[in-house]
Amino acid sequence: MIKRGLASTHTPVLLAEVLRALAVQPGGRYIDTTLGGGGHAAAILEQSSPGGQLLGIDADPAAIEAARERFQGSGDSILFVNDNYANLQSICIKYDFFPVHGILFDLGLSSLQLDEGGRGFSFQHEAPLDMRFSPGQKTTAADIVNTAPEAKLAGIIRTYGEESQSGRIARAIVQGRPIRTTLQLARVIEQAVGRRGRFHPATKTFQALRIAVNHELENLENALKQAVDLLGYEGRLAVISYHSLEDRIVKQFMQKEARACICPPETPVCVCGHTPTIRLINKKVIVPTTEEIRANPRSRSAKLRAAERIIAPGDCYASTEDHAFLTIAKSQGWRRPALLEKIKIAFIAA
Repeated sequence: MIKRGLASTHTPVLLAEVLRALAVQPGGRYIDTTLGGGGHAAAILEQSSPGGQLLGIDADPAAIEAARERFQGSGDSILFVNDNYANLQSICIKYDFFPVHGILFDLGLSSLQLDEGGRGFSFQHEAPLDMRFSPGQKTTAADIVNTAPEAKLAGIIRTYGEESQSGRIARAIVQGRPIRTTLQLARVIEQAVGRRGRFHPATKTFQALRIAVNHELENLENALKQAVDLLGYEGRLAVISYHSLEDRIVKQFMQKEARACICPPETPVCVCGHTPTIRLINKKVIVPTTEEIRANPRSRSAKLRAAERIIAPGDCYASTEDHAFLTIAKSQGWRRPALLEKIKIAFIAA
């Protein structure tokens, strides 16, 4: 049973497209690596019923507590883990939750984090410059803003915010120290570069600081590699990104893992020995419809990419016997627990 509480007001982005990309089926096991408000998780559980299971991960303990309240009464169909998806593989091993049929990454901030003014993610509210997903993390945005050398600060804003005025902004921040709150930082930036267009001039800097505080790009790269290894035969990986840096990492990762050769173009003969581990589900990125953007403006920059796990030579399913087993298993409803246990043996042995 899913309780209709505060978290249920969360509007999941590209919901129908995510369910199609993951090919959610009854009895499947799925992972939502960024549980957030639980919108995608609720739909996955509903479509995977009866017998579906979901592992919900979030680095933010507040999100986990909100999800516990929302899914109160769901029993053992959902497992909550307060951790970072950078530890995806160890989480799945700890909770004996592999292989799985689908893994979702919905990157960026949840509505809960944006709407909770005290976290420092938004300059719409006066709040301390925190921006940590988890209170257990040591470095806050205030630490970076008030201690980083000007050159390093400019590099963070330029690299993670793709901000053309990074040097001017960094200089203004250093001159305006100490800066303790979101509105104070937003004012410093606006005074440094002025205000033009629809978006506040502090938008990219706030994005850059959040990414730096939470090591988002490094964690994403590590987690994507782990995710492919956790997918079972024909398991699906779906990723929603919200800015070009994330989308570039996802796109390049999926394209590389889908290719048979990753040698430089000038190499006359393949020497890399690379074999594909996935096939692309959507070669063109999926974006929200005009109707969805109108109903949920936060979805406007969302991009969805998806891929399916395939068998490669040397993989744990690559033998003739394994192929025969999987063919029979699929025809008999291979998502049943007993068959999953047999598949897991192949994973452990590999």
